[in-house]
Amino acid sequence: SSFRPLTHIPAVCHPFFNMNFLPLAARNVAVARCGSRTYSTLLVADHNNKSLAKGTLHAVSAAAKLPGMTKLDVLVLGKGCGDVAKECSQLQGVSKVVIAESDQLERPVADTATNLLAAVQKSGNYTVVSSVASSFAKETFPRLAAKLDVQPITDVIEVTSEEGVFKRPMYAGNAIATVKSSDAIKIVTFRATAFEAAATDGSAAIESFNTENYESAGLEWLSESEKQSDKPQLASASRVVSGGRGMKSGENFEKVLEPLCDKLNAAMGASRAAVDAGMVPNELQVGQTGKVVAPALYVAVGISGAIQHLAGMKDSKTIVAINKDADAPIFQVADYGLVGDLFEKVPELTQKA
Repeated sequence: SSFRPLTHIPAVCHPFFNMNFLPLAARNVAVARCGSRTYSTLLVADHNNKSLAKGTLHAVSAAAKLPGMTKLDVLVLGKGCGDVAKECSQLQGVSKVVIAESDQLERPVADTATNLLAAVQKSGNYTVVSSVASSFAKETFPRLAAKLDVQPITDVIEVTSEEGVFKRPMYAGNAIATVKSSDAIKIVTFRATAFEAAATDGSAAIESFNTENYESAGLEWLSESEKQSDKPQLASASRVVSGGRGMKSGENFEKVLEPLCDKLNAAMGASRAAVDAGMVPNELQVGQTGKVVAPALYVAVGISGAIQHLAGMKDSKTIVAINKDADAPIFQVADYGLVGDLFEKVPELTQKA
């Protein structure tokens, strides 16, 4: 947290000032002035220039919980993202949508995006800059915090009623830390799965921000490896079927898991062990170092339940585990468990689904 010399603190807020010397009415006013703060919040939308990522709806809901918040503006940066801005304008609680477009921002990278965010923050005099905890935010927000000389608060799962106090997970979710920031500008990311989605009955105004050619440290966007698919996306699906080391090969993901995914209209996921073994691509990884999901139904197939994997899915509404090892840790968090050979049980389940 930032250090503020005592000489910069109003007299009644000075730690050595005895409020008992003030009349009761004046004392109450002094406490109100010292203990309250208003927030002008900027929330960075997560999108692909065509559509808004659902995580942003949850982040808007989280930002709305900030005590003393006076306005919530959403920033849409990219190119050709007018439709995304319209989606943002319909989110309940949004005061205004700021759209920043240029060729340089079509595929934003951390260094240039940081310079843009700093410019928007200064222009709007925002006291909070926030976003859903996306890969873009994880890369960009620490740079922005360093530029503003403040400490970022990441992966927030609860916004408390006390000014500057948040709760966030530690040690793969095994401990919840309560942290307090006294920084004048707060840089915050929210874990989407911890908050409800904002309603879409708003009608905020949209205005443009004049961009420039921002200085780059040499980072350049080359390509995107994620495979496009019409099937449910892992980060936003209401049902997820994940496979682990027990799947043995990538071919078995296609032959055994994919039919079940199709039957349940579910997204496919995987444990880190399966990804590291080369069975499936990285974008399917669920866990501490992958995607964090909280679907209505999560089916874990051939996954032992390592703590790193549990950190990414234990908030799911209903968890079903299929494993031949009855003592596998996954059964400790599962609502329903099926002990048996996955190569027999999953096809049987697929047939009956």
